[in-house]
Amino acid sequence: MSVYTPHHFKEERPDVLHAAIASIGFSTLVIHGESGLEACHIPMILDESAAPLGTLNGHMARANPLWKHARGEALAMFLGPHAYVSPSWYPSKHQTGKVVPTWNYLSVHAHGCIEFFDEPERLRNHVEKLTSAQEAARAMPWKVSDAPDGYVQQLLRAIMGFTLTIDRLEGQWKLSQNKTESDRDGVKAGLAEAGALDVVDLMK
Repeated sequence: MSVYTPHHFKEERPDVLHAAIASIGFSTLVIHGESGLEACHIPMILDESAAPLGTLNGHMARANPLWKHARGEALAMFLGPHAYVSPSWYPSKHQTGKVVPTWNYLSVHAHGCIEFFDEPERLRNHVEKLTSAQEAARAMPWKVSDAPDGYVQQLLRAIMGFTLTIDRLEGQWKLSQNKTESDRDGVKAGLAEAGALDVVDLMK
């Protein structure tokens, strides 16, 4: 499974794709399940050093039947900042009228083999890393050890961890690169007025 990506929107640099994954942190995981393709939404943490293209580590509820049947290839999709683009923002609208609505966005698709695990020490190590990554920017970061150990052990027994070893990365930065400079400026102004400043920053 691949995503159609016009050349001018394609991003292939592993360091850029890794940075986007780390920044987004939240993924739609798609696997081959018992009844075909199945999906769930999961926070993940990237380990860039664990394989040539890195690994993604996450967990799901043990009660979720997805892990019991998931084998082989999986796809983790990370969607970054995105926003609707109005044709009214293009100066060329007033010149030719040949414009239509579209959407600007950033996305990364990570393909690879998925494996599940439930060893308590490995699960705790994963949860601690995931928590530390999310709490890092806080003035007083919460740590897993802040909770009672018995309570933590109980929760760890209720989850299944997984590792997705990345063998292919696909990035798409669709940010009006195929438009003229004046139309791009019009889009940035329109997005700024609409409050989509994160997409404006990507366009810059």
